[in-house]
Amino acid sequence: MPVYKNKDNGTWYVMTQYTDWKGERKPKCKRGFATKREAQDWEQKFQQQSSGDLDMPFSAFVEIYCREQQPRLKESTWQTKENIIQQKILPYFKDRKINEITTKDVRAWQNEMLAYRNEENKPYSSSYLKTLHNQLSAI
Repeated sequence: MPVYKNKDNGTWYVMTQYTDWKGERKPKCKRGFATKREAQDWEQKFQQQSSGDLDMPFSAFVEIYCREQQPRLKESTWQTKENIIQQKILPYFKDRKINEITTKDVRAWQNEMLAYRNEENKPYSSSYLKTLHNQLSAI
């Protein structure tokens, strides 16, 4: 869908459509972009997120996951999940497209987590490793 310029105030806006969870087409309008490029970037990101496309980057999918999960969880639970996502999962998978992540990649990540040693040369506990894997699976 194209982007338009508001002649009254000189800002750009996007008029697009998406398919909701019921399969119905819905209009979406977002206004107030300073540049045409910002409007186009927002539209592309919105379409990608609303389509749930497996061709999207893992980091974009994680944004959707976080936005949906955070309101459902207690603050302390959310902080733990967010820390695991930001510190352990995203550094490894963030730039990969979802459809390009293979079992081999997950195994390599698991092996990296197994091989980790802190400054006292202690590995992660088996329960923490299970928590890491469960969080990746939840995403």
